[in-house]
Amino acid sequence: MRMTNAKATWPEWAVRAATVWSAAYAAGAVIAALCPGLAFGYGAGGKWRGTAAEWTLAGTYTAAAVLGYVMLRRPGLRWAPAAAWGVAGLAVLSGFGFLFSPALVLNLLSRHQPPVDWAAWANQGVVTAGALLWACAALAHRRHALGTCAHCGGRGRRGAVHLRTRAGWAAVAALVPYTALKTAWALGLRTGYTGENERPGMDEYYAGDALIWLYDHGVDTTAVLGGIGMLLALALTLPWGRRLPRLPLLALGWTGAGALAPFGVFLCAYGTLLWAGVIDGGFGGHAGWVVAVAYGGFSAYGLALGRATRTYQLATRRLCGHCVPPGRPA
Repeated sequence: MRMTNAKATWPEWAVRAATVWSAAYAAGAVIAALCPGLAFGYGAGGKWRGTAAEWTLAGTYTAAAVLGYVMLRRPGLRWAPAAAWGVAGLAVLSGFGFLFSPALVLNLLSRHQPPVDWAAWANQGVVTAGALLWACAALAHRRHALGTCAHCGGRGRRGAVHLRTRAGWAAVAALVPYTALKTAWALGLRTGYTGENERPGMDEYYAGDALIWLYDHGVDTTAVLGGIGMLLALALTLPWGRRLPRLPLLALGWTGAGALAPFGVFLCAYGTLLWAGVIDGGFGGHAGWVVAVAYGGFSAYGLALGRATRTYQLATRRLCGHCVPPGRPA
């Protein structure tokens, strides 16, 4: 098997890139701490700002750069991939808002939206790229330590992986409550809503005329997006999805899973606390169970979508040319 060259280049490249990124991002946090006017949205989601936050990020990512250096010097460390995944998770948290970037398109259809902080958005994009680099570093280092192919993780052979429809249908079921509830509201029902707004689930102050017109004719835009999310889950698990481009499906699947799973956990927990009367507050006249049940489905959808995407990725992956025995087709 031709694995030696792959292990000598790809793992080292991934870890080096993650190390350089960490050092550069830590330096940017130091500059932001010393020059408040150049903050650039350093902090989790661009919301948590201030000198203390920037110094904390500077120290954290400096430690990450040290971790990368250690991984380069000691490629056989078994605990290093777990630490690298931890850094990737922290970076995802810091750039979490960037995963919802497609939602910025809705600003074109809405009014009275607050201006977009493009500096913070760009910063979130940079830290999201760092999360990807650290994920690659963790994966490459683990494959190197296990002695598997650095490119595909195999050993020159791999059994067939069949698509399983269970995850896809689970993702569809998770979005049914939300989609059904928003559609019911658009059709004039007020289930789970006790407020005075004539259009539950829609803020007319921000929504554009086109969105309001669709809503008044029984079409809720977010319910339509929910339907698209269902189709994505089915495309990842049903045979007809094999005829669609692979990379866009993987990109959409992993982005949706990474964005909605933690977002749904937050909404579900908040709604449950509201429903139980533990905390005061509300969502503009929406009952607590609406947030816990309907919006909490986002988390279940994200988890099921991640499972479906992973299965699809394995089932559609071909053996790479770096570990296929001579004379065997990839």
